[in-house]
Amino acid sequence: MSTKPLHVVIAGGGTAGWMTANLLAKRWLNQPVTITLVESPDIGIIGVGEGSTPTLKRFFSDMGIAEQDWMSECNATYKVSIRFEGWSPGANIPAYSHPFISQLDTFSERSFYVNCFHRRMGQDVTTRPDEFLFNGWLAKHQRSPVTPPNFPFRIEYGYHFDSGLVGEFLKRHAQGLGVIHKALNITDVECHPNGDIAALHSKEGERVEGDFFIDCTGFQSLLLQKTLGVNFKSFKDNLFNDSAVVCPTPAQSELPVETRATALSAGWAWQIPLTNRTGNGYVYSSDFISDEQAASELCRHLGVDEDSAALRKLTMKVGQVERHWANNCLAVGLSQGFIEPLEATA
Repeated sequence: MSTKPLHVVIAGGGTAGWMTANLLAKRWLNQPVTITLVESPDIGIIGVGEGSTPTLKRFFSDMGIAEQDWMSECNATYKVSIRFEGWSPGANIPAYSHPFISQLDTFSERSFYVNCFHRRMGQDVTTRPDEFLFNGWLAKHQRSPVTPPNFPFRIEYGYHFDSGLVGEFLKRHAQGLGVIHKALNITDVECHPNGDIAALHSKEGERVEGDFFIDCTGFQSLLLQKTLGVNFKSFKDNLFNDSAVVCPTPAQSELPVETRATALSAGWAWQIPLTNRTGNGYVYSSDFISDEQAASELCRHLGVDEDSAALRKLTMKVGQVERHWANNCLAVGLSQGFIEPLEATA
């Protein structure tokens, strides 16, 4: 007796949709599961130059995708630390860094914790993480975190990458695993009498039915919030930054292995080094500065001409949904929540 395969439908592409598709396709390889991703050909992704934590390294490792297979295609560079500039003017500290902790730090991190304890007791001791953690040394000397096979310790690191190119790479990889891709514009969501989602309807006249749906439609949260009515809990009262302006600049001659976050008048600016360009952006609160003022301040910070700069404005919906899973729908990525990426750790 044949059993009808489980049909999982992912609404939306981008890094969220295609990472989800890849993970499910690998996990359910050779199982009676069909995975379809429905992606609008007309809606662009938020995509700017982005940085990750070591979690992305583990994702690619779990997928069996080697760095040499994806990094060059996505203009990616290594990231071992985040450097904060201008955040503590009252303490006379021009900058400090937050390196990722690695296995090698077993021999030095206790000294860091002890010094932090004594600093809280009022003693004048060194508490800069980059003075104790190995990745701090790598960032200072612009060294790669890649080690030879016989190196006895695991070094943790993330990446800087072009999120649009990563999405395209993961799309091709997922299709190689059997994921079905449909370029459709979703216009309506059909539900069963019990409230479960039954199918997606498109402008092109196609109906895509499924047993389980994953909402990767970004801030609009078409399935979880708009269709199933799950409430969104805003963090606006506590996290003021709700906007960003981005501006690419040419690639740096020497690529750093860290993200830079610089404090500005109403927020902070990121600098993310890619192989083909430098990703820059200013995250700010629209309650304290206008979009035009923010764009001007970013251009002054970068030393570029505002009239010729390729500026782009983004609006952020800061908060999270009350439930990430409702009925037969799970939200992943921006559709379930977002907070400002203070350490550029997408």
